[in-house]
Amino acid sequence: MPIVTIQITREGSKPGQDRATAEEKACLIRGVSELLRDVLGKPLDSTFVVIDEVPTENWGRGGLPTLEHRRRLAEAAGN
Repeated sequence: MPIVTIQITREGSKPGQDRATAEEKACLIRGVSELLRDVLGKPLDSTFVVIDEVPTENWGRGGLPTLEHRRRLAEAAGN
């Protein structure tokens, strides 16, 4: 019985969204479940998927909060 946890930042994939949509989450759940079925032979009904949306202020990279890290990358790229 596989249990998969997907952690994503709580932000939308399009302007005006503040989190992943129900449809996007359903696609993630379906895709991960199908991958485990195809690669490891795990039945779809025995696979559990948990999506954990983490606020951006609780997520960091490169020693910086996520939004600051992205800002610095954009500056370095000249944007």
